Amino acid sequence: MKIQYFSVLAVISLLSLGTVVGCSNPCAAKTKTSASTVTEVQANPCASKANPCASKANPVGAPLAQELQGKPVVVDVFATWCSACKNIAPTLSQLKKDYEGKVNFVVLDVSSQSTAAEAEKKAKQLGLIDFLAANKAQTGMVAIIDPATGKVLAQHRNNANLADYKTVLDPALTQ
Repeated sequence: MKIQYFSVLAVISLLSLGTVVGCSNPCAAKTKTSASTVTEVQANPCASKANPCASKANPVGAPLAQELQGKPVVVDVFATWCSACKNIAPTLSQLKKDYEGKVNFVVLDVSSQSTAAEAEKKAKQLGLIDFLAANKAQTGMVAIIDPATGKVLAQHRNNANLADYKTVLDPALTQ
């Protein structure tokens, strides 16, 4: 029994070591040490490469459609089966009352294949297709977007605190 235990432990240790060694960053600067202990630092081969994640920092990234211009946009990624969506519904309802005519509200319903297809059409028309593609699995998520720049000003998931939305919307309205 002890031999089995130790053999399993040894295998796990070897696999862990292989994972640690295999996960070293190939883009990190490398150091060479020669026999005379002179250290030479090679240039980072990845320094000139573009960051593949940089384009994902702002999923909208461009001005939104003309009908959304002039007012901040509150985008709700919604599904009927989503408990977070039900949790934030009263907050969104209150926001709609408080900011009626001052803020654009967009609901992207991803409850089913047919509603998701409609949401994609709507998102494409409004200039939110990249945003939806990046966030359609994030039901219960509400984002506040500046329509002129497409910049996401705030993003909340399952947050029913009305004040968190107002602290972003009020300054956005004064700009």
